[in-house]
Amino acid sequence: MRSNNIKQGIERAPHRSLLRAVGVHSNDFSKPFIGVVNSFNEIVPGHQHLDIIADAVKAGVLAAGGRPFEFNTIGVCDGIAMNHPGMKYSLPSRELIADSVEIMAEAHQFDALVFVTNCDKIVPGMLMAAVRLNIPSIFISGGPMLAGRLNKGGQCQSVDLISVFTAVGNVTQGTMTEAELEEIEIAACPGCGSCSGMFTANTMNCLCEALGIALPGNGTIPAVDSRRIHLAKQAGEQIIAILKKDLRPRDIITKTSVANAFHVDMALGGSTNTVLHLPAVAHEAGFKFPLELINEISDRTPHLCKLSPASSLHIEDLDLAGGIPAVMHELSELLDGTAKSVTLKPISTTYSKVRVRDNTVIKPFKKPYIKTGGLTILFGNLAPGGAVVKSGAVSSEMMTHQGPARVFENEEDATKGILAGEIKKGDVVVIRYEGPRGGPGMREMLTPTSLITGMGMDDKVALITDGRFSGGTKGAAIGHVVPEAADRGPIAAIRNGDIINIDIPAHKLEVKLSETEIKARLKKLPPFQSPIQKGYLKRYVEKVGPASEGAVFED
Repeated sequence: MRSNNIKQGIERAPHRSLLRAVGVHSNDFSKPFIGVVNSFNEIVPGHQHLDIIADAVKAGVLAAGGRPFEFNTIGVCDGIAMNHPGMKYSLPSRELIADSVEIMAEAHQFDALVFVTNCDKIVPGMLMAAVRLNIPSIFISGGPMLAGRLNKGGQCQSVDLISVFTAVGNVTQGTMTEAELEEIEIAACPGCGSCSGMFTANTMNCLCEALGIALPGNGTIPAVDSRRIHLAKQAGEQIIAILKKDLRPRDIITKTSVANAFHVDMALGGSTNTVLHLPAVAHEAGFKFPLELINEISDRTPHLCKLSPASSLHIEDLDLAGGIPAVMHELSELLDGTAKSVTLKPISTTYSKVRVRDNTVIKPFKKPYIKTGGLTILFGNLAPGGAVVKSGAVSSEMMTHQGPARVFENEEDATKGILAGEIKKGDVVVIRYEGPRGGPGMREMLTPTSLITGMGMDDKVALITDGRFSGGTKGAAIGHVVPEAADRGPIAAIRNGDIINIDIPAHKLEVKLSETEIKARLKKLPPFQSPIQKGYLKRYVEKVGPASEGAVFED
């Protein structure tokens, strides 16, 4: 056991003395030491209850004969960090989370790890740490929030965080009162858990099941359901079995399992952020998963589920319909069922006998919403390195679109322009210098997109950025444009009025300019100067790579 490095032999007497100080009994020194990596804090709704989840995990570890030790990581709420300078820190927090887990696990020589996670950057940060360390590991999330309920005219309707963002646009447009907005605000987030739609957190927790690194139910059992506590205890027990078999994260997270996860992602119409996070995890695991391969998977995978923001359904509805195992059952002819999992059985055993319980939530494989996946990668002279759109949440009218550019140099200016009524039907809003280096931190653009939706223009206006979007974004919102403006990508050359052509079915994103003109414009631009010149973000700018490769730190 790795933990023998801190507990066995006469020379480890000082170590044992310190361990006794934290309650380790003499009998515990013969047991495996299990790190319980908890991202609990009191400001993130998805994490405020993780102390309870961690307690259940530790009970499971103890019951199975291990000795648990809990330690914490940071965790940012993207919703609270949205639309102010704090969002610059969200994506960069992913690297800090991975690094902090590495430091704690190596410094204290844990034999295995249970990752207690939930929200947006915490899940991928922990996944990156797991494959980097490559010691036996299992994931357990805190589960999704229930959707809010609002009585409107005697009818009960579901609402969520995106409803609030959209309502702000409605108020701005004059179609809703501030009192009505407050009603939605109060109802939308009824308690603990990750936000209730198919946004980034829930997408990543569902994909942990598809990857095989989490037990069935991890992505969909609601946070307030007692089954969540049972699953957490089961995860604590299971880590001891995984340790005994010496099953490691890199045995589970392979090119095959990542392909399986992307098939599930496409069927779910998941968050565009998975196109950042899964390649980053693959990078840590020692292999590449290029954007072109993601497109190939999307072209072969039917879109089976439409949850918020693409519909009024939520994760709780997916859970009742059979959850991720039911989705995987429908996709079984596309999946490699031999992939390993933390169940210690091939991944196919988690879905082979499961059946869909509600075909209004999970469509049959032969009768999907759309024959191709809910995410699409676009290429062209505006995005030579690629860009991504949540095509499953784009109206049919906007699947192809051509219009004049309306250019903004940052999110704040774009928000002011939208609120001031500067955007007209047919426009293509361009927000640049918001990429990993340019922002820095590749901020989410949920406020501009939600305002456009709330104003009733999501089927009339497109938005393109080198920044990111929330998993809750809907409409023709195209992000992750590579190269970013800070790296002198073509997006830096766009001027107001330039005609941009979007063809999502053909995977095309182009500006009607010659290569000569693009190069001439770029040559006239002054050198990029980061707006951040101190602290962690300064170091982040110096190290971060392109979004097309996961925005990981370059070696």
